[in-house]
Amino acid sequence: MTQPPSSSTVPPGAAGGPGTPAVPGAGPRTGQVLPSQPGPVAPSGAPAAAPAQAPPPPPAVPRRTAFAEGVDRVRAAATTEPGRLRLIGAMLALVVIAFGGVTAWQTDGRATAADDVLHTSQPLSSAAADVYRSLADANTAASSGFLAGGQETKESRERYEQGIRKAAEGLVRAANSSEAGSDSAKTIAELSRLLPEYKGLIERARANNRQGYPLGGAYLRYANDTMQTEMLPAAEALYSTENRRLAADYDDATPYPWAAIALGVLALGALGWAQHRTYRRTNRVLNHGMVAASAATAVVLLWLLAGHSVARANLDESYEDGVRSLNVLTDARIASLKARGDENLTLVNRGAETVEVRPGEFEDKFDVAFKESMRDLATALEAAGRLADGQGEVPVADAASNMKEWRDRHGEARAADEAGDYQTALDRTIGTDKDDRATGECFDAVDSSLETALKHEQEEFKQAAEAGLGAMTGLTAGAAVLAVLGAAGAVVGIGRRLSEYR
Repeated sequence: MTQPPSSSTVPPGAAGGPGTPAVPGAGPRTGQVLPSQPGPVAPSGAPAAAPAQAPPPPPAVPRRTAFAEGVDRVRAAATTEPGRLRLIGAMLALVVIAFGGVTAWQTDGRATAADDVLHTSQPLSSAAADVYRSLADANTAASSGFLAGGQETKESRERYEQGIRKAAEGLVRAANSSEAGSDSAKTIAELSRLLPEYKGLIERARANNRQGYPLGGAYLRYANDTMQTEMLPAAEALYSTENRRLAADYDDATPYPWAAIALGVLALGALGWAQHRTYRRTNRVLNHGMVAASAATAVVLLWLLAGHSVARANLDESYEDGVRSLNVLTDARIASLKARGDENLTLVNRGAETVEVRPGEFEDKFDVAFKESMRDLATALEAAGRLADGQGEVPVADAASNMKEWRDRHGEARAADEAGDYQTALDRTIGTDKDDRATGECFDAVDSSLETALKHEQEEFKQAAEAGLGAMTGLTAGAAVLAVLGAAGAVVGIGRRLSEYR
């Protein structure tokens, strides 16, 4: 008996039923039974297997650095005797080359500094001292000419002009050697500005003095104030700056090259170890290549030690016996020039300007300055006498003797001036044909002795500094060449051993 169709059965031809074409995008209707998706058919009586999943990708291998790969290669090479020999050869060549390179670098720097000491910084220091001396000398000559009256002597005029000319030339040399914008360049510019002003004041003082006007003395005092308070302090600052530069060059030229020495000892030790290792493994006493490398390294090391020791000793001598003496003698000469200028201005001033030396007690301003300058001169000459040796002792002793005579004669001139005898005081200062007790003769003798001593010490410095520089001549290039030859010898020596394994 046939059953009627169930309400859940979809008639043929109905939407979604069998034989009905699928409508794209149409979803299932309520109560509609969707056909099952094709898939793997499980065997009869077995549960359906889960769909197979793709295996996970293998973990990414991290990239290795070139350094790590190189370390691995070195380790691999070190497992065999040829590999170890190659490593030893590379190490020896590297150490020897490093020794030669550091030696060349350090000796070149010290040789350059020594050359600067000899040809740059010390000459500039002397030039700065010459500027100071020339300015002080010109100021002294101007006051001496003023005391002579309306008709100044030819000698005083020429000495003044020479002092101004030398000062200008020294400023030009210093300007050419100084760095733009440096303290030295600023000081030189300031002195170059003040020098024409000073000359103008001196010419006005002379013009008024020739006509007998008292205004000439005022101009001279104003010119002297410009010199003492502005120009000489600036020149002293320039001198101090160049002296510091000289000291810095000495500091760069004299230290021992410890880095090069340490590498040289290390290179010799490494070469000795390598030869001992070869002897133990082969019973061969000598390896010609490594012997040559050891000899080249030893020559460089001994040359470095001996050359630098000799250079250091000579440079120290040039400083102790040359530069220090030059500085002290320069101070002495400057003090003598200042003392002479103050002595002359004491008579020009004639008590117009005084300073309080003790409570309620006043003295002439320039006479007080003269006494201070003479004390500075005595101190500098005492120091110069301790530093002088050989032929340098004679002019220093002569300067000290003339200084004492100068001080005695000055006392006589001051006594006459204070007693109201101005003409006698003037004669005892600038000198006349009838008076042989003038202080000017003592000043000239002191200045001449100091100039002789300065020339002697300058020559002493030059000889010692040249010897110091000469001791390092050729060391830079020689170290580089011998290091290359030593490295080549080490490589050849190791190569002979490697050839035995082929």
